[in-house]
Amino acid sequence: MAQNCLKCLKYTMCVVNFVCFICGTAGFGFGVFMMMNSKVSSLIPSLSSMNIANMLFIIGIIMTCVSFLGFLGALKENRCLLVTFFILLFILILVELTAAFLLLLYESKIGSFLQRDLTDSLEKSRESAKGGNSTMSTGDWDIIQTTGCYNKLKAWFEENFLATGVAVIVLCVIEVLGMCFSVTLFCHISQSGLSYK
Repeated sequence: MAQNCLKCLKYTMCVVNFVCFICGTAGFGFGVFMMMNSKVSSLIPSLSSMNIANMLFIIGIIMTCVSFLGFLGALKENRCLLVTFFILLFILILVELTAAFLLLLYESKIGSFLQRDLTDSLEKSRESAKGGNSTMSTGDWDIIQTTGCYNKLKAWFEENFLATGVAVIVLCVIEVLGMCFSVTLFCHISQSGLSYK
């Protein structure tokens, strides 16, 4: 009975990590595609490196590497890979919880920073347009201003705050389950006397 449960645990871990690997690869590929085809500069100069393409690229790489370790560690029953998978998931959870805590703690400061940076970016775009050196056309800024980008973005976050919180909690639960599964498999391998492969 215990052997059947462990086999079920092993293959569940393999399937979940394989799905995460595919999603990470897709995110990585889409991020590269957006980097190659994006012609519009960032609206927020201070956070120019944190655009959607770069974030997809980085998240895709992290998901691909971590899920590959989990998949291979579970499939091959390799203790070293399972421990590495556990440590990486633990670090990811710490980073996510720290980022969430800092966002909640400095919410008002982040909002005023974004508003100030958007205004500075608009002024620089106007000055560049007068000199003919703008990488972003004034038409792009006109479109952005008629949607009221800052206010719309703020309202969207406020409306979807609960959904975002639930998504973060679900992600953390999945990561904790992955850690529990890897520890359980590690203990089973150690008790069975199986050596490193």
